[in-house]
Amino acid sequence: MASLLRRKNPALLCSLHKQAITHSVAKGYSIPRACRHSPENQTSSARAYFRPRRFSRKAREYHPSPAASFSSSSPASSRVGFVSWYLGMVKSRPVFTKSVTCGLIYTAADLSSQTLAKSSSESYDLVRTLRMAGYGMLILGPSLHFWFNCMSRHFPKQDLASTLKKMVMGETLYGPAMTVVFFCVNAGLQGENGTQIVARLKRDLIPTLVNGFVYWPFCDFITFRFTPVHLQPLVSNSFSYIWTIYLTYMASLQKVDSTAKLTTEAAISPPQ
Repeated sequence: MASLLRRKNPALLCSLHKQAITHSVAKGYSIPRACRHSPENQTSSARAYFRPRRFSRKAREYHPSPAASFSSSSPASSRVGFVSWYLGMVKSRPVFTKSVTCGLIYTAADLSSQTLAKSSSESYDLVRTLRMAGYGMLILGPSLHFWFNCMSRHFPKQDLASTLKKMVMGETLYGPAMTVVFFCVNAGLQGENGTQIVARLKRDLIPTLVNGFVYWPFCDFITFRFTPVHLQPLVSNSFSYIWTIYLTYMASLQKVDSTAKLTTEAAISPPQ
């Protein structure tokens, strides 16, 4: 009978089964475990059994291997990563980063200057390169950091008037002072005495300053007008690469023989 109802009218069979269970519960009878599963429950459990398995979102996430990440990296992404790292170093350790950058630029500029000036048989003067690198890292790099911060503190705007004021102060104060320091330090490291250093300044300082007045105004305008303060030393060092090639050439000139000059003047001057 039950099988006939299951085939003919399964809804009626489910209704009778529910009524029987409700009546048994009301009378206090125990219900066998096998009777607790109605045809409807069996159907729902069967549907749950055949339901397609849902994977969690984490299981569907793609985790590339380190080898795949390395192979997919491009030179452009490497450059972006280096720039981000450098900007982070400029903000976290500004003086150290700018000093090392300036030292590297002076090293490259001096090697370029020697390459242009020397013959094929001559070797590089690494002691000279070391002098230039030390000057850039220990003197010029820190001074650029404090100079640009000072200019930004006194002239915080980047308008045309403030830019022109910074340019004038750079060309009249900072530039000449650092040029004198450069010639004095370089000559002193080469073993020149005070008289020879003064004679070198008389010979080389004015032509260097004149050429600086021609080269640096455009560079300073770009630096002060369009560059953020924390990147101004980097931009200035980039411009100074060409200028440093010229400076290292001027610094490598033969020292002035002040003794011979004084002897010649004494020989020319008439006796008293």
